[in-house]
Amino acid sequence: MKVVVTGQVGLDKKPFLQNVAAMAKQEGFDVKLFHIGDMMYAEAPDVGAGKILDLPLGRLENLRRSVFKDVIAEAKTESNVIINTHATFRWRHGLFFAFDHDQMKLLDADLYIVLVDSIDQVYRRLRQDGHHDPTLKDLMVWREEEILATELLSRIVRGHGKFFICVRGGDDLAQTIVRLMFRPEMKKAYLSFPMSHVMDLPDVLAEIEQFRRDMKRYFTCFDPADMEKEKPLTFQAIQAAQDGKRTITVGEEPERITLDTSEVLGVIADIDGQIYVRDFKLIDQADMIISLVPELPDGKPALSSGVERELQHAHESTRDVFVVWKPRRDPSPFITETATEVFRSCPEAIQYFLDNRYVIETTNGTLFE
Repeated sequence: MKVVVTGQVGLDKKPFLQNVAAMAKQEGFDVKLFHIGDMMYAEAPDVGAGKILDLPLGRLENLRRSVFKDVIAEAKTESNVIINTHATFRWRHGLFFAFDHDQMKLLDADLYIVLVDSIDQVYRRLRQDGHHDPTLKDLMVWREEEILATELLSRIVRGHGKFFICVRGGDDLAQTIVRLMFRPEMKKAYLSFPMSHVMDLPDVLAEIEQFRRDMKRYFTCFDPADMEKEKPLTFQAIQAAQDGKRTITVGEEPERITLDTSEVLGVIADIDGQIYVRDFKLIDQADMIISLVPELPDGKPALSSGVERELQHAHESTRDVFVVWKPRRDPSPFITETATEVFRSCPEAIQYFLDNRYVIETTNGTLFE
């Protein structure tokens, strides 16, 4: 299994992928990691830390090709490899690619995964590493370019179905990647549930959290809540502007960062647009959507426009559509006519998945957990 993992600078991919390799080893799979950036620095000892992207493009490309040649040769002798690299760079040279098609074709990776994270955390990590040039806007655009270039590369080299967007913010992302690599028979599910308009309802939030835990036990899940920090960031910036505050502070230590209010306001359209497109892409890379519709304190269904749109997109994309409907009132035909099945509780849904072989068992009869 050969996997190419891309993502913009500022994701801390190296320690994260080391965690992935350690988790894979616990499940009996040895994984060799190739960190292209580290290998390029090792081959160019005269380049100071954090300065390699400042090299002339010609030397940078020669370094990359030399390192990738070694990776391709060594990957032939390894059962499982992860190559930590980039698809694009947006730096002082402007926008430029970070791979060579002929070498990627020779490598012929099985999976192409692009990591993404909340933009405030990417911004924070870059500032901590001494990089003060990229703005929030730069990083938003770079993230979108990295996704597009990685997907394009995967389709050119391997074809449809070998590309995945994975969100860095989730605590269980390492498990997701291990499952994508070594448990391809596990069903892939996009989890859908209301978010913004239930933030002040602790009982509903607890119900959603339990739903997420339950589904992740049985499936390889793509969870939009792993990027939940970005939309509240826009609300905070709008409120700060109304209050006349020039900065906002977000996150808890050690992830706290102070941002310029006007700079955040300037990327609200980017945040909204990328949420819209990214969530649909997460649905497209799944086998099915599982949606939780809780009941609000007034008895009405907590059915947001976002959830409705996700269900419709999944239906039109010929994915299986499952809805856990908790309100006492019956769901409308817009739910029942697009859903594969509607359940009244999570245990009922799980029993259905078990009975109908949506949950894959291991050879010794135990569930993946």
